[in-house]
Amino acid sequence: MTDSARFSWTVLLPVKVLARAKSRLAALAGERRRELALALAADTVAAAVACPEVGRVVVITADPVAGPLLAALGAVIVPDEPAARPPARLDRARQPDGAQQLDGLGEQEGLNAALRHGAAVAARHWPGTGLAALTADLPALRPAELAAALRAAAGVSAGRALFVPDAALIGTTLYAAAPGAGFRPLFGGASAARHAASGVVQLDLSALGLGEQAGLRRDVDTPDDLRAALALGAGPRTTALAAELFAAAERR
Repeated sequence: MTDSARFSWTVLLPVKVLARAKSRLAALAGERRRELALALAADTVAAAVACPEVGRVVVITADPVAGPLLAALGAVIVPDEPAARPPARLDRARQPDGAQQLDGLGEQEGLNAALRHGAAVAARHWPGTGLAALTADLPALRPAELAAALRAAAGVSAGRALFVPDAALIGTTLYAAAPGAGFRPLFGGASAARHAASGVVQLDLSALGLGEQAGLRRDVDTPDDLRAALALGAGPRTTALAAELFAAAERR
């Protein structure tokens, strides 16, 4: 945290159980998909830990492998208690697409429930902290980018949160609420539109000199996303593993 900051930021990163993470990378990573998901998370955590505006990084996870590794990088590990609860029942008759929509809503709610759980833990242990939810698949994130976004979030008018859309302008990579602003993350699917509709302020990265090439916007869900992150300069774990995976893919 910088000396001029009025409060510290707690960055919250939800990390799925690795066996269920990054299914769209299976064609590239095969049996090493869990390893790749963990590399993405580790490089994201390392960048957040190194950010001068961040007081602490809290990882919410139920994965027994991810927890210890990310703790060694400086993260505080909070067990993902919502992940252990049975999913809430939804009225299937009200869903036009039946099970397909239920599955999507369940995954979204699980992610946001994990974030709310992490936020509640942070509020108990570090009262008065700002809360910033960050996706755990930003291997090209730079500490300076995150610092600029959090400073902007600190300057948003009272009671309003801020979000950063992904490179496709569909999802969300960062949701930040300064003390006094309600913490109501709406991650999953077309979350950028949902955040905007709920009154959350969209950060203009170009005003900060970052623009479309910011690693803060480059989340990784597909092999093409991974290539784009590598072109920006990904962290060492992702870079090393991706080189092996792409080389293996060329040999196939």
